[in-house]
Amino acid sequence: MRGPLAGKRKDEGPAVAAVWENDLVARGMARWRRARPDIDCSGKAIVGRVLQMHDVILKAVNRTLARHGLKYPAYAVLATLRVEGAPYRMSPSALGQTLLLTSGGLSNLLRRMEKAGHVRRMADARDGRGVIVELTERGLSLADAAMADHAAVERQLVAVLPPELRDDVARALSLMITAHA
Repeated sequence: MRGPLAGKRKDEGPAVAAVWENDLVARGMARWRRARPDIDCSGKAIVGRVLQMHDVILKAVNRTLARHGLKYPAYAVLATLRVEGAPYRMSPSALGQTLLLTSGGLSNLLRRMEKAGHVRRMADARDGRGVIVELTERGLSLADAAMADHAAVERQLVAVLPPELRDDVARALSLMITAHA
């Protein structure tokens, strides 16, 4: 069987069938197959859904982080510094590599976060030319509160997957990412 129901198990029931019928990517692939049957668009089954899931995730995460006055990029800086461990410091370049942000984008974000009192930038004691970004007490408290809510929304997002499938999905996505990084 071709299409979004290919591989559907008999025990999935009408609720899952209804989800498949509302699948934007499946409908787009059907249009591709009609318009360009000569092109294998099977990659869209995963890539299209990953791109769409990115939007779903960001909306859910930002809705949750709004309770803390944050959006995801600022939260990511706070959480990254927090999990670095005491004294909760990193160079901007290490932060940028971890967060996949451009240096200009990170610099603007850090400026806003410093103004809000969440981080401070200071000279690197080991390299007088370098800068270190450090969580403030206010930033640490905010990170701790927001991290719990962020983890909860992530668990809610994956709760639709049966527990026995979650590790397989995580491994498959990891394989795709590491193979093309």
